[in-house]
Amino acid sequence: MQTIVKRSLKYRRVQIFLGLVSFVFLIVSAVSIYGAFKPLPDGVSYEGEPHAAEKIEFLYDLTYEGEDGLNRDQVIFDKFHNIIDEAEEFVIVDMFLFNDDYDRTMEFPSLSQEVTNTLIQKKQSRPDMTMIVMMDRINTFYGSYSTDLLNELKENDIHVFFSNLKPLRDSNPVYSGVYRTFFQWFGTEGNGWLPNAFSPDAPDVTLRSYLELLNFKANHRKTVVTEKKGMVMSANPHDASAYHSNVGFVLEGDILQDMIETEKTVAVMSGAEKELFHSLQADDAQGSVDKDNYKVQLLTEGKIKKHLLQEIKDTKKGEAIIMGAFYLSDRDVISALMEASENGAKVNLLLDANKDAFGREKNGIPNRTVAHELVAKTNGKVNVRWYRTNGEQYHTKMVLFEHGEFSTLIGGSANYTKRNLHDLNLETNVKITGESSTKVMKDAAEYFNTLWKNEDYTYTESFETYADDSRFSYILYRFQEWSGMSGF
Repeated sequence: MQTIVKRSLKYRRVQIFLGLVSFVFLIVSAVSIYGAFKPLPDGVSYEGEPHAAEKIEFLYDLTYEGEDGLNRDQVIFDKFHNIIDEAEEFVIVDMFLFNDDYDRTMEFPSLSQEVTNTLIQKKQSRPDMTMIVMMDRINTFYGSYSTDLLNELKENDIHVFFSNLKPLRDSNPVYSGVYRTFFQWFGTEGNGWLPNAFSPDAPDVTLRSYLELLNFKANHRKTVVTEKKGMVMSANPHDASAYHSNVGFVLEGDILQDMIETEKTVAVMSGAEKELFHSLQADDAQGSVDKDNYKVQLLTEGKIKKHLLQEIKDTKKGEAIIMGAFYLSDRDVISALMEASENGAKVNLLLDANKDAFGREKNGIPNRTVAHELVAKTNGKVNVRWYRTNGEQYHTKMVLFEHGEFSTLIGGSANYTKRNLHDLNLETNVKITGESSTKVMKDAAEYFNTLWKNEDYTYTESFETYADDSRFSYILYRFQEWSGMSGF
């Protein structure tokens, strides 16, 4: 009898344990599913109206090898400083990386301090000007510490907001379900005891900060807007990114109001009062232009992918798609490019080889395995070249569609990955349409042509240089892209 009672109690304990495990599993699963599919906040995934524009400026940064070593043609942040200097009423800056964290055994320009100084000098010269700076929490390692740069901005009455990404969908839902259920309640602040993965010279960080990092969520935007001009770009004011090859578009007119509204959405989501934006109005936002040279449209988050896929689909036989990309991994984009090439469109891809990351060596995923797939499955109809990096990155995110007399450009902050195109990260791109003979289209075509053909210098290398037919790499890439458990 006693043995039966003991067995009954043991069985009951097992039942209770399994019931608790099942209950926790259901809770975590529900949180994961909701996090992956929950409604987007109002104002996110924005598709602006096409606006007429008379003037747009295309800029690019390049690092490349010359006879006497590396040449560095960096102009994007020169223009950034000019835009700030010309502003009279307000400045809004939204940047993913805005810090000087890196391994001090390497040397980089003090780009983040230069941007900080420009903002402070403008604020000091115009104390009544509204200045807003938004950035991702990665710049403080998710709240583990503050930085001198940020403190300087705040001390000069510049509004600083760290992006609140909790309302967004989760890009790594399996992990995020666990994180949201058990760990998010404890915050990230406190005395850190773990080494900083971004820089051995930066403060130690908390375990809770690493747990937040693994959600792999970001405000990945790179914009500046004033009442006079705006710029959408792929460049960050981050010291260790100072030598990257990037692109940027300088904009004027009605589209500036769209930029203000999309930045207002992020700021309010991150704790700003709506009243802060009430008086922020772009010059000539309701005006007209003398010459309708371009149609320009602001796109954020998932709307970038919508327009990208439509433009690829609309590229017909004899027309061309020319892409410059730091990351290319989204399955829908890859399928669309293969279909376009099979239908007779010329597809040229200029990719980063994914080998350099701030002094660390990367494994080539996703670009090398994706490039192999595209070339192999189209029997070489998709053409691939690699930008020849030397420690820096080919950080461009831009596509030129040549449709004969008219061309379209789509570029900005968004990589061509699931995380960047599926309403997961915050992103801002611009879509520009105009005659192929207009300056921006000619400049963009010349940019790609110069790099592709190695005019004057050796910018790019053949596909065979980094061809990777590894089955393991392909399986790893597909799993990472599907699950969200990756850094791309």
